[in-house]
Amino acid sequence: MNTQPTPPPADVIAADVNRALAEDVGGGDVTAALLPDTADIAYLLCKEEAVIAGRPWFDACHRALDPDVRIEWRVQDGDRVAAGTVLATLAGRARALVTAERASLNFLQTLSGTATVTAAYVEAVRGTGCTILDTRKTLPGLRLAQKYAVRCGGGQNHRIGLYDAVMLKENHVRAAGSLVAAIRAARSAQPSLPLIVEVETLAQLDEALAAGCERILIDDFDAETRREAVRRARAAPYAGRIPLEVSGGVDLTTLRGIAADGVDFVSIGGLTKHVRAIDLSMKLGPAP
Repeated sequence: MNTQPTPPPADVIAADVNRALAEDVGGGDVTAALLPDTADIAYLLCKEEAVIAGRPWFDACHRALDPDVRIEWRVQDGDRVAAGTVLATLAGRARALVTAERASLNFLQTLSGTATVTAAYVEAVRGTGCTILDTRKTLPGLRLAQKYAVRCGGGQNHRIGLYDAVMLKENHVRAAGSLVAAIRAARSAQPSLPLIVEVETLAQLDEALAAGCERILIDDFDAETRREAVRRARAAPYAGRIPLEVSGGVDLTTLRGIAADGVDFVSIGGLTKHVRAIDLSMKLGPAP
């Protein structure tokens, strides 16, 4: 795949790493203190097929404890690797290597898990013109890290938080009195931000198309209604200017059919919510 998106700023990564090391190391690694603090080497092994993501966090963990550690990567973030691949070799102080091991692996295996499952969803819609999006259903405190991992897997990011796009959902519409009233209020209050509107019926879809927005989320439509929504959005006078997004009830068994109906985006909370870490290990000694 070889997708190499830009990671979050260095200060964001450093803050993630500082939290992880603080909860793991605390006042000191009492077991590593038993080791002679001599120079040593290690290697990082991936035990299953995966798409790799998280190198900046792995590096930052080790450099926080040993600024002179040398890390030589054999793969890039976004690369797909086979089981048994040596991802990197390390050379540094023995105590620092073993102390940083768990925190660095936690980042790499979690983010690689997100990238790997994202890549599977991206592959499932290949050729349909549909784009895979993430959601805000992320691990607390690791949103930018997980959204980076989604990009490593070939997906794209939905809004980052509650501040960078207006997204009108059922409760917002109910509080505003109507869908049209909610759209008008959003345009008046935040004219410069993208506006995403969730609709639950074809009648609401028609209202959103007429009022205008940057994207329409069709929520829990069955296949027949979804195809009718696509037809209406692409017909005159709208001509496909407002893309359609599907979310909810999507998995790898249903995804291809949904994408083939002609929707533009599918957003999937499970990319970042249902995380299965990739099996990695770091071992002292020379790489095999």
